[in-house]
Amino acid sequence: MATPAFEDIADTFAFLDDWEERYRHVIELGRAMPPMDPALQVPATKVEGCASQVWILPRIEDGRFDFQGDSDALIVRGLIAVLHALYSGLPVEQVAEVDAPAELARLGLDAHLSSQRSNGLRAMVQRIREQAAAAAVG
Repeated sequence: MATPAFEDIADTFAFLDDWEERYRHVIELGRAMPPMDPALQVPATKVEGCASQVWILPRIEDGRFDFQGDSDALIVRGLIAVLHALYSGLPVEQVAEVDAPAELARLGLDAHLSSQRSNGLRAMVQRIREQAAAAAVG
Protein backbone atom coordinates (compact mmCIF):
# COMPACT_ATOMS: atom_id res chain seq x y z
CA MET A 1 0.00 0.00 0.00
CA ALA A 2 3.02 2.27 -0.24
CA THR A 3 2.79 5.49 -2.20
CA PRO A 4 4.66 5.87 -5.51
CA ALA A 5 7.10 8.24 -3.78
CA PHE A 6 7.92 5.58 -1.19
CA GLU A 7 8.24 2.93 -3.91
CA ASP A 8 10.82 5.18 -5.61
CA ILE A 9 12.84 5.24 -2.39
CA ALA A 10 12.53 1.45 -2.04
CA ASP A 11 13.69 1.01 -5.65
CA THR A 12 16.68 3.27 -5.06
CA PHE A 13 17.58 1.36 -1.89
CA ALA A 14 17.48 -1.89 -3.89
CA PHE A 15 20.20 -0.52 -6.20
CA LEU A 16 22.45 0.80 -3.44
CA ASP A 17 25.04 -1.78 -2.48
CA ASP A 18 25.65 -1.10 1.17
CA TRP A 19 24.18 0.61 4.19
CA GLU A 20 26.64 3.52 4.03
CA GLU A 21 25.25 4.44 0.60
CA ARG A 22 21.70 4.06 1.88
CA TYR A 23 22.51 6.18 4.92
CA ARG A 24 23.87 8.93 2.64
CA HIS A 25 20.74 8.67 0.49
CA VAL A 26 18.49 9.13 3.54
CA ILE A 27 20.50 12.23 4.49
CA GLU A 28 20.17 13.60 0.94
CA LEU A 29 16.40 13.05 1.08
CA GLY A 30 16.34 15.13 4.25
CA ARG A 31 18.45 17.87 2.70
CA ALA A 32 16.04 18.05 -0.24
CA MET A 33 13.05 18.74 2.02
CA PRO A 34 11.98 22.34 2.42
CA PRO A 35 12.86 23.65 5.87
CA MET A 36 10.08 24.11 8.40
CA ASP A 37 9.46 27.68 9.48
CA PRO A 38 11.09 28.06 12.92
CA ALA A 39 7.89 29.77 14.10
CA LEU A 40 6.15 26.39 13.68
CA GLN A 41 8.76 24.57 15.77
CA VAL A 42 6.79 24.89 18.98
CA PRO A 43 5.85 22.47 21.79
CA ALA A 44 2.57 21.60 20.04
CA THR A 45 4.42 20.28 16.97
CA LYS A 46 7.35 18.68 18.85
CA VAL A 47 7.49 14.89 18.83
CA GLU A 48 8.35 13.49 22.24
CA GLY A 49 10.35 10.29 22.45
CA CYS A 50 13.02 11.29 19.96
CA ALA A 51 16.65 11.77 20.94
CA SER A 52 16.86 14.66 18.48
CA GLN A 53 14.59 17.66 18.20
CA VAL A 54 11.71 16.69 15.87
CA TRP A 55 8.66 18.66 14.79
CA ILE A 56 5.73 17.44 12.69
CA LEU A 57 2.84 19.65 11.60
CA PRO A 58 -0.05 17.96 9.75
CA ARG A 59 -1.82 19.50 6.79
CA ILE A 60 -5.09 18.07 5.57
CA GLU A 61 -6.36 19.19 2.20
CA ASP A 62 -9.39 17.67 0.47
CA GLY A 63 -9.30 14.76 2.94
CA ARG A 64 -5.70 13.88 2.10
CA PHE A 65 -2.92 13.74 4.65
CA ASP A 66 0.30 15.70 4.36
CA PHE A 67 2.72 17.14 6.86
CA GLN A 68 5.69 19.38 7.30
CA GLY A 69 8.52 18.10 9.42
CA ASP A 70 11.98 19.03 10.54
CA SER A 71 14.76 17.97 12.86
CA ASP A 72 18.07 19.26 14.12
CA ALA A 73 19.75 15.97 13.08
CA LEU A 74 20.50 15.22 9.41
CA ILE A 75 19.66 11.52 9.55
CA VAL A 76 16.41 12.20 11.40
CA ARG A 77 15.49 14.86 8.85
CA GLY A 78 16.03 12.14 6.24
CA LEU A 79 13.80 9.74 8.16
CA ILE A 80 11.11 12.44 8.18
CA ALA A 81 11.49 12.65 4.39
CA VAL A 82 11.03 8.87 4.15
CA LEU A 83 7.89 9.07 6.30
CA HIS A 84 6.65 11.95 4.16
CA ALA A 85 7.04 9.74 1.09
CA LEU A 86 5.22 6.92 2.89
CA TYR A 87 2.19 8.94 4.03
CA SER A 88 1.85 12.13 2.00
CA GLY A 89 -1.20 12.25 -0.22
CA LEU A 90 -3.05 9.36 1.37
CA PRO A 91 -6.68 9.82 2.35
CA VAL A 92 -6.64 10.42 6.12
CA GLU A 93 -8.63 7.22 6.67
CA GLN A 94 -5.88 5.14 5.00
CA VAL A 95 -2.99 6.44 7.09
CA ALA A 96 -3.78 3.98 9.90
CA GLU A 97 -3.80 1.11 7.39
CA VAL A 98 -0.15 1.62 6.45
CA ASP A 99 2.05 -1.03 8.05
CA ALA A 100 4.92 1.36 8.66
CA PRO A 101 7.23 -1.19 10.36
CA ALA A 102 6.88 -3.56 7.39
CA GLU A 103 7.36 -0.81 4.81
CA LEU A 104 10.39 0.61 6.62
CA ALA A 105 11.81 -2.92 7.01
CA ARG A 106 11.85 -3.14 3.21
CA LEU A 107 14.48 -0.40 3.36
CA GLY A 108 16.49 -2.20 6.03
CA LEU A 109 16.06 0.70 8.41
CA ASP A 110 14.99 -1.55 11.25
CA ALA A 111 18.34 -3.32 11.23
CA HIS A 112 20.57 -0.27 10.83
CA LEU A 113 19.25 2.35 13.23
CA SER A 114 20.30 2.71 16.83
CA SER A 115 17.67 1.86 19.42
CA GLN A 116 17.23 5.59 20.15
CA ARG A 117 16.66 6.36 16.46
CA SER A 118 14.27 3.40 16.15
CA ASN A 119 12.30 4.62 19.17
CA GLY A 120 12.19 8.11 17.67
CA LEU A 121 11.00 6.74 14.34
CA ARG A 122 8.21 4.85 16.11
CA ALA A 123 7.26 8.05 17.95
CA MET A 124 7.06 9.93 14.63
CA VAL A 125 4.89 7.21 13.08
CA GLN A 126 2.63 7.27 16.16
CA ARG A 127 2.29 11.07 15.94
CA ILE A 128 1.40 10.87 12.24
CA ARG A 129 -1.21 8.15 12.89
CA GLU A 130 -2.73 10.15 15.75
CA GLN A 131 -2.92 13.33 13.69
CA ALA A 132 -4.50 11.54 10.73
CA ALA A 133 -7.01 9.80 13.02
CA ALA A 134 -7.98 13.14 14.57
CA ALA A 135 -8.44 14.65 11.11
CA ALA A 136 -10.52 11.68 9.96
CA VAL A 137 -12.89 12.11 12.90
CA GLY A 138 -13.39 15.72 12.67
